[in-house]
Amino acid sequence: MPPIAPYRYFFFAAVILASAILQPTTFFRAAARILHIKQHLPVVNPAPAFLHTNRTLHTMAYEKELELALLAVQRAAILTKSVYSSHSKGTLTKTDSSPVTIGDFGAQALIIASIKSAFPDDEVVGEEDADDLRANADLKSLVWDLVQQAKLSDSAAEGSIGGPIKSADDMLTALDGGASQGGNKGRIWALDPIDGTKGFLRGGQYAVCLALMVDGVPTVGVIGCPNLPVDDKAPLDSKTGFDASSEGNGVLFGAVKGQGATSRALTDGKLAEPKKITMSPLPDVSQATFCESVEAGHSSHGDQAAIASKLGITKDSVRMDSQAKYCSIARGAGDLYLRLPTSKTYQEKIWDHAAGVVLVQEAGGEVSDAYGKPLNFGIGRTLKENKGIIAAPKSVHAQVIEVVKEVLSAKKD
Repeated sequence: MPPIAPYRYFFFAAVILASAILQPTTFFRAAARILHIKQHLPVVNPAPAFLHTNRTLHTMAYEKELELALLAVQRAAILTKSVYSSHSKGTLTKTDSSPVTIGDFGAQALIIASIKSAFPDDEVVGEEDADDLRANADLKSLVWDLVQQAKLSDSAAEGSIGGPIKSADDMLTALDGGASQGGNKGRIWALDPIDGTKGFLRGGQYAVCLALMVDGVPTVGVIGCPNLPVDDKAPLDSKTGFDASSEGNGVLFGAVKGQGATSRALTDGKLAEPKKITMSPLPDVSQATFCESVEAGHSSHGDQAAIASKLGITKDSVRMDSQAKYCSIARGAGDLYLRLPTSKTYQEKIWDHAAGVVLVQEAGGEVSDAYGKPLNFGIGRTLKENKGIIAAPKSVHAQVIEVVKEVLSAKKD
């Protein structure tokens, strides 16, 4: 719009002056009315400075939660590696016959203490509790020694997650902080301090897994894999799931819903620089590398072999424990993760999948149950509405699901 010429300003002023002289009552009533309306208009403040940056409000969401989760998992991994290298891992057998180590207790205590230091009102669904430690003074002392030694070498990083746990009693309190029953309201963290305990014991893959669920939706996911190679392009083979404890390994994965996924080297101090990760393009599903669990009790190897055959996949499967499978396909080292149910009654635990689901989704993949239904994390501590897990690139997920349904349907006939 061109600027108004000076003579026009003079004309407007003359009209206003004439109105005031010829009709003073009307003029002043109008002026008073305008002032009255102005007083009731909302005050519009200038936009905050951060809105003028290239970062949107959305991309800044959960920044604090992600950093805390990354550092908390990294510190817990220091403890698990310490236990791993020791001669005795202090293995116990839980009531469901699954093993638990002193590393599980210590890692859970450290992570929950970190969460509560920053977000005291958040709930945590954890796999362990402090009952065994309260009943066994020697075990309690052993875990407490490990917890005291597990510190980040960078003091600022250590301080940002609450610093050291102050006493053995505080350790027990933190350990018991994982008793949430889950649900679809509010902020709830899902924690598996050592996912893949049998892999941990045999020298294979295991993971420290932490996810924040918001109103039942996995939103932040962090997974520490001390025995995965740092190189995102390192190919998977049969040795990856078994003899994987060489020095120089260790990866920390992170993802926030809507913001992508990253990997970085695990360190003992401040966070390493992240690298963006994505699933590999898979134009031909017959060329896929598929991952499955080591334990036949966790997934049906026979059904999975039949699915691979129908898809034209000729490569041998890569078997490994823990959510390292989610991590491997998220960064393109593998392509598919198949976990078919072995029992009609078995219910998957939310802590075994929440972090991995965020990671794969943000790397460009899709995760569902064996029938293509979305996983429902908002109904308690298990995925009781779902059977099986299928994770694949979006481009082939529907194709894989159709074959899965075909194989499962044939079993019923």
